[in-house]
Amino acid sequence: MKKELHPTNYRLVVFQDINDGTTFLTRSTADTEETINLDGVEYPLIKIHISSSSHPFFTGQEKLVDIEGRVDKFKARRAAAEKAQAERAAKTAKPKAKKSAKSGTQKLGAKPAKTVQQ
Repeated sequence: MKKELHPTNYRLVVFQDINDGTTFLTRSTADTEETINLDGVEYPLIKIHISSSSHPFFTGQEKLVDIEGRVDKFKARRAAAEKAQAERAAKTAKPKAKKSAKSGTQKLGAKPAKTVQQ
């Protein structure tokens, strides 16, 4: 194995979830200037935005976050798409003009149609 591949400066570090204040004491090489007293001992502190204690996947609690009206924008796009689809369907549903009986085309092997003169 290669020497000096892995860091050697592991130390105990506290990770704190800023959403719910949960703290985790673990070993890490991450640098930080903040510290926290935990059980009378001072440890380096790293603040994180989300962890297993606050993530909806791990907690089982789904949160509906509607930033900048995303749901409203989606509903508006969907309504516009349905309207455009209905308009296309209305255009294609118009009856087509029937072909005249005097067509110059004939199927191969078929007898020519008799024409009646008036």
